[in-house]
Amino acid sequence: MSVDQNTVRRVAKLARIAVNDEDVAAMQGELNAILGFVEQLGEVDVTGVEPMTSVIPMEMKKRQDVVTDGNKADDIVANAPATEDHFFVVPKVVE
Repeated sequence: MSVDQNTVRRVAKLARIAVNDEDVAAMQGELNAILGFVEQLGEVDVTGVEPMTSVIPMEMKKRQDVVTDGNKADDIVANAPATEDHFFVVPKVVE
């Protein structure tokens, strides 16, 4: 895939990057080099290669998946002007 100068200007506009007319040619070469590298990666045979999260095998730390209130209800409403049963009390707005 090859990128032309109009595409470079469009990508720069979408990325909100100010590109001068004299810089368009240089950026076109850089974008074409990046796309060439991506195409080269697509040619690599990865059959049988499992995805990994790290270069060394390690088990991810996991926590128990339990629902709690965070044990911070008192701290959350501590500065509220009015509370009731760990809830904020606000004036009625809708009748």
